[in-house]
Amino acid sequence: MRDPYSVLGVPRSVSEKDLKSAYRKLAKANHPDQNQSDPKAQQKFAEISAAYDFLTDKEKKGAYDRGEIDADGNPKFAGFGNGMGGGRRSAAAGAGAGFSAEDILKEFMSGFGGAQPRGGRAAGFDPFGGQGFAGASGMGGGRQPQAKGEDTNATVAVSLEDAHKGGSVPLRLPNNKVVNVKLPEGVEDGQQIRLKGQGQVSPWGGEPGDAIVTVKFERHPKFRREGADLRVDVPITLYEAVLGGKVRVPTLDNEAELTLPANINTAKALRLKGKGLHGKGDLYANLKVVLPEAGDPDLESLMRFWRDQKPYKVRD
Repeated sequence: MRDPYSVLGVPRSVSEKDLKSAYRKLAKANHPDQNQSDPKAQQKFAEISAAYDFLTDKEKKGAYDRGEIDADGNPKFAGFGNGMGGGRRSAAAGAGAGFSAEDILKEFMSGFGGAQPRGGRAAGFDPFGGQGFAGASGMGGGRQPQAKGEDTNATVAVSLEDAHKGGSVPLRLPNNKVVNVKLPEGVEDGQQIRLKGQGQVSPWGGEPGDAIVTVKFERHPKFRREGADLRVDVPITLYEAVLGGKVRVPTLDNEAELTLPANINTAKALRLKGKGLHGKGDLYANLKVVLPEAGDPDLESLMRFWRDQKPYKVRD
């Protein structure tokens, strides 16, 4: 990947807000669905998404800004002069700091995912007088595992119904691949789910990285969440408030029947136990008296009589 700051057109001092704004603008302009005639649209969109995920990962961003890794997340090598990542530490200096020359060689080779030299004397060559490189004849001739690809981060929007019932939800990853994310039982807002093998491809031929998916609960048009508890507004008529009755109340599973006592005070919420999220919380019904839209002469006459003959106080 190119320099992620250049990809998104932002400076290194960019704030989180400006970074998100720049990403949204570029992602919208370069989305493959909006650029079907451009054969490179998918590649551009994937690069933009990868750059945003990279810069929103505080650990990777910090390491990149310090020059410890490149834009692909691969380590830059120290101890071999400017030609190998800009380091100036020599083998002698490393040894003086508690590192041997062999340590430095191992550090260098680890940057290639454990790859071993091939051909000629390489398999048996040990510049430090040892038994050859690890993974050669000294280890039975077996190859060391190659370095794994980088993990990627993504966010999946989940409705309260899906979170409550479980199942799977679709997600488009930064590489534009669509996968199904299986929600664990009792999934919580902000919980992370690991999708094995759905991350970046290893540049060293090893296993691909994983996708780390963060669950984000969507705002619901009816329910307001307070932890595992839910609140919902339930409209009732004036005569239901005065005389009582039964009303249907929506829940995450289906509707439930709620009994209204006579002369119900709508300032209080009625609780439906166990009808909250995952069955762990409760559902609170906030009653709201709704009058006829067009008004009613009989009702107005009754209210005038009530006001004049039977007044009562509800405010201090």
